[in-house]
Amino acid sequence: MIRVMVVDDSAVVRQVVQEVLRQHPDISVIATASDPIFALAQMQKNWPDVLLLDVEMPRMDGITFLKQIMQQRPTPTVICSSLTEKGAQITMEALEAGAVSIITKPQIGVGGFLRDNEDELAGAIRAAAAANPRRLNVKLATPKLTADAIMSAPRPSAAMARTTDRFVAIGVSTGGTQALEYVLPALPRTAPGLVIVQHMPERFTSSFAARLNSLSQIEVKEAATGDRIHTGRALIAPGGRHTLVKRNGAQYVVEVIDGPLVSRHRPSVDVLFRSVAKSAGPNALGIIMTGMGDDGARGLKEMFDAGARTLGQDEASCVVFGMPKEAVRHGGVQELLGLDKIPNAIVAYGR
Repeated sequence: MIRVMVVDDSAVVRQVVQEVLRQHPDISVIATASDPIFALAQMQKNWPDVLLLDVEMPRMDGITFLKQIMQQRPTPTVICSSLTEKGAQITMEALEAGAVSIITKPQIGVGGFLRDNEDELAGAIRAAAAANPRRLNVKLATPKLTADAIMSAPRPSAAMARTTDRFVAIGVSTGGTQALEYVLPALPRTAPGLVIVQHMPERFTSSFAARLNSLSQIEVKEAATGDRIHTGRALIAPGGRHTLVKRNGAQYVVEVIDGPLVSRHRPSVDVLFRSVAKSAGPNALGIIMTGMGDDGARGLKEMFDAGARTLGQDEASCVVFGMPKEAVRHGGVQELLGLDKIPNAIVAYGR
C-alpha cells in the first residue's frame, strides 16, 4: 500500500484526489493539508510514502516546504502545478529541490481534469513510490502504442552514408531533471551534440531548457523543427510532441511532430531512438537513464542493432532503475555506468 499525503490549498483538489485514488487499491490517502504548516504537524505523526504537493500556497510555499522535507527526511514528491508560465518556472525550482515528477492542472475545471486523468495521477504516484529517496536530492489506462505508430522500424541491413557528424541521444524520465542537471553542466563546449527526451508536460520543457542553459557551458534549448545537432549544443524535446532525428546531407537535424502517445508518453524515447537508428546508425551514442517504465528499451535495442554505441545508467545512481533495467532485458545496453561517469563517456565519444 502506497501511503499518500495531499498538500494543496484547494479544497476541491484535496477532495477529488481522495475520490479518484479510492479506485486504486494499492494507494491510500492517509491525510490532506491545506498548507505546509498543517502538513508538517501531521507528518510527524504519520509519515507518508509519497507527497502530492502544490507549489503556490499560503503561509509557506511548496518550494520552501520541499527543501525542509528533503533535509529532514527525503520523501518522493509529485508536484501538482498549474499550466502557467509562472507555474512552470516555480516547478523547475521544485524539481531542483528534489521533486520526482509533475502533474499539471488547469486553473479552471480542475476537478473534472483530475477525474479525467486519474490513471496519469495514479501512475505518477506509483513511479514516485518506486523512487530511491537517497538519490532524490543528489546534485549530480492509455493504450500502449509502440514507435510503429510514428514510423516504420529501421532496416538492419541499411548502410549508413559516411559523415563526420556524430551525436548523443539521451532518454530519461523520473529523476531525470536532477540527473541532467548533473550531466550537462559537466560537459565542455567541445562536447558532441545531444538530443534529449525528458518526460515532462507541455510548457515545462522550455523553462527546463532555459535553466540548464544557464547552468551549462554548452548551449541548451528546447528543440524546434530544423534545429541542427552540432558540437556544444543540447536540444530538449518539447513536452506534448515527439522529436525525431533526420539526416540532412552530412548533417543531422531534428523534426518536432504531433502524434499519439507512444509507450504512454509524448515525447517518447522509443520514437527518438528509432529515428536515430534509422538516420544515424553507428554515428550515434544512445544513453538511457533513470526512469519508471520501459520507454526507450526497444528503441535502444534498435540503435544497438544499427551499430550505435549504447549505455545505461546503473541502478546505484538511478532514482528509478526501471527504464535502464528494461533496456538491459531487451539486450540493447552495452555497458552500465554511474551518473558520475556519464559526462566523461559523452566527451570520450565525441573524440
